[in-house]
Amino acid sequence: DGQMPSDKTIGGGDDAFNTFFSETGSGKHVPRTVFIDLEPTVIDEVRTGTYRQLYHPEQLISGKEDAANNYARGHYTVGKEIIDLVLDRIRKLADNCTGLQGFLVFNAVGGGTGSGLSSLLLERLSVDYGRKSKLTFTIYPSPQVSTAVVEPYNTVLSTHSLLEHSDVSFTVDNEALYDICRRNLDIERPTYTNLNRLVAQIISGLTASLRFDGALNVDLTEFQTNLVPYPRIHFVLSSFAPIISAEKAYHEQLSVAEITNSVFEPASQLVKVDPRHGKYMACCMMYRGDVVPKDVNAAVATIKTKRTIQFVDWCPTGFKCGINYQPPTVVPGGDLAKVMRAVTMEANSTAFAELYSRIDHKFDLM
Repeated sequence: DGQMPSDKTIGGGDDAFNTFFSETGSGKHVPRTVFIDLEPTVIDEVRTGTYRQLYHPEQLISGKEDAANNYARGHYTVGKEIIDLVLDRIRKLADNCTGLQGFLVFNAVGGGTGSGLSSLLLERLSVDYGRKSKLTFTIYPSPQVSTAVVEPYNTVLSTHSLLEHSDVSFTVDNEALYDICRRNLDIERPTYTNLNRLVAQIISGLTASLRFDGALNVDLTEFQTNLVPYPRIHFVLSSFAPIISAEKAYHEQLSVAEITNSVFEPASQLVKVDPRHGKYMACCMMYRGDVVPKDVNAAVATIKTKRTIQFVDWCPTGFKCGINYQPPTVVPGGDLAKVMRAVTMEANSTAFAELYSRIDHKFDLM
C-alpha cells in the first residue's frame, strides 16, 4: 500500500529507495512511474490488482483501441493522440525529482504499441530532456515462439529509434525465458507471469545499486560508460544466476565461483544467441547478497583463463564488477528459490548480430 512497515524508522528524505519512490505528505510512497497502453485490458489488471493502492490513478494511462500489431498505428495515428498526455505526466514526475538521472523504458518490440509508441516516446524524450540517459529493457520476438505474424516488421521499424535514441538497450527474448522456466524451474507451461518475474529479477539486480548501498556500487551512467564502446553498439545481452527452484536450491552449494561460471553458460542467457560464436566487447557483473571482493576477484580470474570467453582485440579485457550487500528478494509464492547471493551479467558481445540476422531473415521471408 506504499506505507513503510512500522518497525522501520524513516530516515531523512535522502534514503536510497527515494530514487524510485516519492514520499507524499501522509508518508505514502508512490513509485515514480507511468504505465502506458493503447488499450485498457492490461492496465485494468493493475487498476484492480494487488498493488492498486500503490499507484496514482493518473500514472496508469490507457487508450480506447490498440495498435493492432501495427507499428504505424502505434507511432503515427493512435499513438500520436496519447503521447502529449503521456509526456505531461512524465513532466510532472520529472519536476518532482531533485536530480533527474534518466529514464528506464520497458517495452516489447513485437507488437504495435511496444514498437510504435515506444519509438515515438523515445524520440520525444530526446527532444524534451536532451542528454538525459535513456535505458531500455526490450523484449525481442523469439525464433520459435511467436504471437503475431508481423513481429519482424515491427522490430525492424523500431530498431531505428532504439539505435538513435536509447543509450543502452538491455535485451531479452521470450523463447529464452520459456526455456529457462522449463529447464531450470520445472514449469511445464510457463505463463506470462512466470516470464515477467524472471525479467523482474534481472532488472532488480541491475537497479539494486541505485536502491541500496554497497561496497562497489555501480551507477547507471557507469554502465553506459563501461558497456558501450561506440554509441550505436549499445545492445546488451543479459544473464542471471542462480535461476533455481526452491526444491533444487536446498541441495546445492551456490558459491560465488559457481554462480559466476553459470552466468557465462548459454543456458543462463535471456537471449537466444550463442556467445561462444562471438567475441565480448565489455562485460559487467552485478553481485548481490553475501559476496566479498576477494571471491569475486578469484572467480573473475578463473573466467579469464578460459579460452571460450574471448574479447575483441581492440578492447581491453575488462570485467566491471559491482557488489551490493542486499540479498536478492523473491516474490512470495513465486518460482525462484530464496538464495543468499546472485549475479546479474550484462555483456556487449558481437554474438548479438545473430538476433538481428534472424529477424532480418524473417523480414525477407514475408
